[in-house]
Amino acid sequence: MVKIRLKRVGAKKAPFYHIVVADSRSPRDGKIIEQIGTYDPMTNPSTIVLDKEKLDIWTKNGAKPTESVKSLINRA
Repeated sequence: MVKIRLKRVGAKKAPFYHIVVADSRSPRDGKIIEQIGTYDPMTNPSTIVLDKEKLDIWTKNGAKPTESVKSLINRA
């Protein structure tokens, strides 16, 4: 199953996330299929950059977003 989820790439105590499409069996920071956005919680307010066209394509193909990504999509 394919999931839309967060991949952490930030330094210690300075999180930064990529919003990625990945196989549900791969580890959190492991192999990805495609990157569709970024999320920076350290800015005020938080910065969310999302490619809505890619998001629509992947959701139509059956990719399920995680709970945290669902909330980010609603906020974006």
